Amino acid sequence: MESREAQISAIAALDEPTRRRLYDYVVRQPAPVSRDDAAAILELPRTTVAFHLDRLVDEDLLDVIYERRTGRTGPGAGRPAKLYQRSQHHVAVSLPQRRYDLAGQLLSSALEAAERSGSSPRALLDQRAYQLGKELGETARDADADRSTALRVLEAYGFEPRIEAGEIALANCPFHTLAQTYTELVCGMNLRLLEGLLDGLGHTCLTARLDPIPPHCCVRLAPIPDPES
Repeated sequence: MESREAQISAIAALDEPTRRRLYDYVVRQPAPVSRDDAAAILELPRTTVAFHLDRLVDEDLLDVIYERRTGRTGPGAGRPAKLYQRSQHHVAVSLPQRRYDLAGQLLSSALEAAERSGSSPRALLDQRAYQLGKELGETARDADADRSTALRVLEAYGFEPRIEAGEIALANCPFHTLAQTYTELVCGMNLRLLEGLLDGLGHTCLTARLDPIPPHCCVRLAPIPDPES
């Protein structure tokens, strides 16, 4: 997952007027654009165009390809031209952070599997949410995985974890709008996602439970009770 800082930086790069004009011009063209093309159409110095186009590449907003525009190949055909086109990266920033892409991935895969198997879509959604959470936890886990590791992953996925009375409250729901309309379905999915995350991380000594306290996320993480206490 691309970091939120990188996404914000990419959006901020478009705040510069010349850079925004160049970006809009490139992405509206049916074919990749050269520096000379952009400089001529927008009536800008070529050095200025080169600087801003390469900044857009650095921010993953444009991609570069190299092609010989004459169509000739082999010795004497000349150097390939550096051309710019829309990036394959998707950049989206929301405040507070939302992860509807994650919810859509889970809901779509569960529905597709249910149509193939005839199984309950809800049961498959819960299974897939748990498995995805476990994979996220296993990816983030290291030799010293503990509660701080869980906090780091939760922060990265937009949950805004807060320590409250020895528990972890999640101040933001990444699936907020969906949860408002389909509360039971989405909160159940979210619970299984976070249960899987904790199991994937291992050794966090935390358990997830439903504890809806608006406007917080419906799930709360608490220390696992000591069986001897």
